[in-house]
Amino acid sequence: MKQFEVPTGYRSQLITAIKQKRKADDKLKKDYSPTLLDLGTVQFYLARHFGFCYGVENAIDIAYKTIEENKGKRIFLLSEMIHNPQVNADLIQKGVKFLHDTNGNAIIPLSELTADDVVMIPAFGTTLELEKIIQDKGIEIQKYNTTCPFVEKVWNRSEQIAKKGYSIIIHGKPKHEETRATFSHAAANTPTLVVNDMHDTQLLGEYILGNLTDAQFESHFSNRYSNGFNPAKDLEKIGVVNQTTQLATDTQAISDYLKQTMTQKYGKDTIAEHFADTRDTLCYATNDNQSAVIGLLETSADLAIVMGGKNSSNSSHLVELCEQKLPTYFIDDVSKIISANDIIATNWETKEAVKKQNYLPKQDVVKILMTSGASCPDTVVESVIRKIASYFEKEEALEDLMNTWTIE
Repeated sequence: MKQFEVPTGYRSQLITAIKQKRKADDKLKKDYSPTLLDLGTVQFYLARHFGFCYGVENAIDIAYKTIEENKGKRIFLLSEMIHNPQVNADLIQKGVKFLHDTNGNAIIPLSELTADDVVMIPAFGTTLELEKIIQDKGIEIQKYNTTCPFVEKVWNRSEQIAKKGYSIIIHGKPKHEETRATFSHAAANTPTLVVNDMHDTQLLGEYILGNLTDAQFESHFSNRYSNGFNPAKDLEKIGVVNQTTQLATDTQAISDYLKQTMTQKYGKDTIAEHFADTRDTLCYATNDNQSAVIGLLETSADLAIVMGGKNSSNSSHLVELCEQKLPTYFIDDVSKIISANDIIATNWETKEAVKKQNYLPKQDVVKILMTSGASCPDTVVESVIRKIASYFEKEEALEDLMNTWTIE
């Protein structure tokens, strides 16, 4: 796999050593058991897979090279490059300006752009409509495209099945940048609709089976389908793709449900004519990180800490998985750990930050499960480990443990 130049400030010697050792011992990635950092009175269990994925490292590599190669020019990003506060703050510090917020609202009017400006596409991709506006200003936007290759894979697969006459059903958060981009690319080729969750999917299934009226369909799915979408006609042949950071199990369940619905309506013998197989659009990193958390949760522990940006979809889903088993604290930075008693954690659904007390139990041995999202630097993970270790007066023990890990 291609190697990227990622600033050393995002790397952790400890975490890099652990990841390299695990990779060497488990080349086929079949072992999802966690890595134990045993400091005696506090034990950290690190998920088998976490942190920067291929797409994030690719985006960071392109962004920093773009900055270096265009000194003296104005440099813009269409929106946050990735959903990580440290990375985005660093880009801003280096002079990069964001044109839109995460919901697509303008921060800087596009009318202020000139042909001499540099504009980068974020890792989530962008809509064809916005891309054309930028290109029409004489800006070579494709030259600075950080779109994740696995997001582009979804677009390519959508185009392939569109050519065979299938409509596209996107499992994604309707307002998320990636979903908006995928919707734009899919809708350019075929009728397209977005479902947010299984509830949406079941309503869609009821319409397909003739149990809901056109008015009921319009009431629920308004503003979530492409121009000219004709549900009576365009839901006869469908294929499911996803926002790559969704829970893989959720996307699979949605796909299975719709396939079952189409089988019920059209029969098993002709199902291939009405439902396209699109399982290959699931992102490997999302799968790996989620599978690693499932393996992590097999370990008995007192709490879990998930690190990632509050707007990070893939991080939120890791929190969602952990919360089903034990108290879980979602933080974006070590600064959110106030003391051994207080932590400021984000609610993954509402994005509200709330101070929590007594997050570290007072007992002889505290066991903590840890993971981070695909856009979270490993330095954040190490800094959280160090801070919590200090509350147990285990700084020296941690240094000794770090010295046992060597980078091959």
